[in-house]
Amino acid sequence: MVKFLSNPAINCNAMTTKDERLSFLEEMKDVRRIRKPNRAEVSTPRELTPGHLERQRAAVESPIRDKNPLTSDIVEPLTAHDVLSWQRPGIQHGVFRKLRLGQYPIEARLDLHRMTVEQARREVFSFVGDCVRYGLRSVIILHGKGERNPDGIAQLKSYLAKWLPELADVMAFHSAQRHHGGTGAVYVMVRKSERDKLHNREVHGSP
Repeated sequence: MVKFLSNPAINCNAMTTKDERLSFLEEMKDVRRIRKPNRAEVSTPRELTPGHLERQRAAVESPIRDKNPLTSDIVEPLTAHDVLSWQRPGIQHGVFRKLRLGQYPIEARLDLHRMTVEQARREVFSFVGDCVRYGLRSVIILHGKGERNPDGIAQLKSYLAKWLPELADVMAFHSAQRHHGGTGAVYVMVRKSERDKLHNREVHGSP
């Protein structure tokens, strides 16, 4: 069967005689219009280059690294009334006492209510990093008490108690005073940034 391109621009009325038109129609009776398929024709390369194979191998062997060190494993469960309290060696007693009593001005806050564990994990890591970056030393994290949970477990609080010591930038933390949320929130002391340390040395003339 002969196939012509679709929509042939031919006008039968242009034929000069009836016999010519009949002859033309007789010749064209087996012609069918080519219909374009309703799909894309994607051709794959016949041969993969060494560079393509190397990139493919690297993608398989080198999964994306998670720079967030906070654990997502099972942690020790805590209840609504458990008090969080922790400090790194070297933190002065008077400094920790002021933190515990909420006597430092709160410079930033993070609210974890209604977050999943994974969302909270990302937010806590990012929040502490931002505090160091912007020179914020005394902050508060609201994690909730979990009193409405059927098992009585404060899930985010339990994870936070594990996460904060895992962050090198966290120097100490303690459950908040009642007017700041009590055992549903925690004061966090963040280390000084290198910029602030340099500024203090310049002000006090220490080497």
